[in-house]
Amino acid sequence: MQVLSVLSVNHSRLNASINRLARVGQLPNGDICRLAFSAEDLQARYLVQQWMIEAGMSVRTDAAGNIIGRYAGRVEDAPALATGSHIDTVPSGGCYDGVLGVLAGIEVVRTLRENDIRLKHPLEVIVFTDEESSMIGSQAMAGTVVLNAPERYQPKVGQPIESCLEAIGGNWDEIPSARRSRDDMAAFVELHVEQGAVLECTQTEIGVVQGVVGMLRQMITIKGQANHAGTTPMDMRQDALVAAAQVILAVKQIALSMPSQPVATVGYLNVAPNAVNIVPGQVELSVDMRDLSQDCLDTMMSRLLRELNQIAADTNTEIDVTPVLCVQPTPAAPLVQKTIEFVAQELKLSHRYMPSRAGHDSLEIGRITDMGMIFVPSQEGLSHSSAEYTSPEQCTQGANVLLHTLLQLDAAYAC
Repeated sequence: MQVLSVLSVNHSRLNASINRLARVGQLPNGDICRLAFSAEDLQARYLVQQWMIEAGMSVRTDAAGNIIGRYAGRVEDAPALATGSHIDTVPSGGCYDGVLGVLAGIEVVRTLRENDIRLKHPLEVIVFTDEESSMIGSQAMAGTVVLNAPERYQPKVGQPIESCLEAIGGNWDEIPSARRSRDDMAAFVELHVEQGAVLECTQTEIGVVQGVVGMLRQMITIKGQANHAGTTPMDMRQDALVAAAQVILAVKQIALSMPSQPVATVGYLNVAPNAVNIVPGQVELSVDMRDLSQDCLDTMMSRLLRELNQIAADTNTEIDVTPVLCVQPTPAAPLVQKTIEFVAQELKLSHRYMPSRAGHDSLEIGRITDMGMIFVPSQEGLSHSSAEYTSPEQCTQGANVLLHTLLQLDAAYAC
């Protein structure tokens, strides 16, 4: 690793950019609503593209609507170093989710240009399309879009994906052309707010992300027998809700028993007939499991299936499992992790290794090239609301780690 220079991003300009973009789609209660493909999203995309151009980047939009700002390198045909995130929000979002990664990337380019610095590699800042819903942008870049199922990418604005992409300069029929590879992208580093409370609670300034967790999601249906709550003896009941309670506890215990500390959640429950004087006859519930290890996820699922069989026998119920989602975990590249750690140490910023338990565009991009993520703290772990907050100082710290990580990786990767 090289000794770090004294180079630093412009603190005031970075945070002014964050505050300016926050006004696009801001609601009276302070929440921000920039659904992908909405008028507010288009306005934000235009603003970000103008900032990219002013920073000295060429700008293009690929078939998936991803905005790609490119700051030319000294070696013209070298694969790019890339950074970025997204600027679309959930219906009631905050100022930092995704936005910090995009605007810090632009600020890095501004800083390099002002100091007359060109990397060997081209540097790309990417705004991914619709991260909050379909992740079509990063999936297209990774080549994982299901081309024969456009309905899977139905935007929340209610229009077909084909017309939505056309409105932002994309083209559904040409989605395969958006695919990238290691040949033209040497590495991707995403700066993001943690969206959790670990960094704040441990008083740590920088999270070195080990990878983005995989996810297994199932819908479980428990069928018992609805019956009179007063006249049905306890030992003659087929109570689906009692069985569901045992399933919920089993999910918790399975997660706690695994050494890698995965998470598992039952977040949805639908009880029928759902009446005070009727023994529940049917329950539907969701199970969401997340971990960096696919082996761990597979083991958890196997244990859960065994538990379900036992619970069904003990409660005289029938339990069916329907897979809903299976996402493979994406580990961060060891070189990128070590580089982020080195930079944090050199900048005298406390750091810790940690997984990302939320999905990000890095989940997909890490399938095609070396990937890494930098986390900065989220106040009280809040996100997806106007209460989301990362201080200006923390935003700048993250942007400086990003800047110097990219400088180090430029030296580390061959052209």
